[in-house]
Amino acid sequence: MKVFVLIVLGIAFVSARVLPQDTPVHLRDIGSPSIEGRITNGNKAATNQFPYQVGLAFKSSSGSWWCGGSIIANTWVLTAAHCTKGASSVTIYYGSTTRAVGTVTKKVSSSKFVQHASYNSVTLNNDISLIKTPSVTFTASIKKINLPAIASSYSSYAGQTAIASGWGRTSDSVSASASTLQYAQLKVITNAVCQQTYGSSVVTSGVICVASTNKVSTCQGDSGGPLALNSQLIGVTSFVSSNGCEKNKPAGFTRVTSYLIWIKSNSGVSY
Repeated sequence: MKVFVLIVLGIAFVSARVLPQDTPVHLRDIGSPSIEGRITNGNKAATNQFPYQVGLAFKSSSGSWWCGGSIIANTWVLTAAHCTKGASSVTIYYGSTTRAVGTVTKKVSSSKFVQHASYNSVTLNNDISLIKTPSVTFTASIKKINLPAIASSYSSYAGQTAIASGWGRTSDSVSASASTLQYAQLKVITNAVCQQTYGSSVVTSGVICVASTNKVSTCQGDSGGPLALNSQLIGVTSFVSSNGCEKNKPAGFTRVTSYLIWIKSNSGVSY
């Protein structure tokens, strides 16, 4: 009888979790920040279309990598924890659609990084970081993006179309020749649907996912960049399928509404 009870409990435990069908991978672009690329099969951004978007060229003793970020105040940028992890400094490019070129450029040391203390590189949970920056003056090409209201924490955004932007790779097989900021309109899906691909240990309440269709998705180099809806920042680019960006598998973002209190307590930026 005891053995039977243990078996039943084991089945119940497994049933309570959604097991992964695919493995996620972060989208940090390893290599020289001058390597060019874009969101797979996206659209070219117009000048000043995404004034809250910044380019981030990270450096460490072992190499360099490229990510994106979002301006949430004139002294704060929000990005992904897997972007800041291991870096000694970052060069921030403001106000330009051209990669590694900015109308304003700031260099910041890792002492100004506020990486989430519970970031887990295995489950990819809590993939969020703040960067304290020298003050920048807002212009037509440099502006902050608003955070969602705390009441929005109860919204899943499922079924709504959001916009992701970045300089990530244009495809799984080649490096892009274009050097301008790209964007894509992507439909938000429920976490339950996303868990069918990546499992419930990865797709927690702190994650928001979008569907990828017609090979349109985020890709390497888009990490840390914005997912915006109605002029509000709802996601931070985090992961895609390890099988590739063009496999029409969901793309994952850190859900900003889950971290509004964390952002406020560490930066003073209110929602």
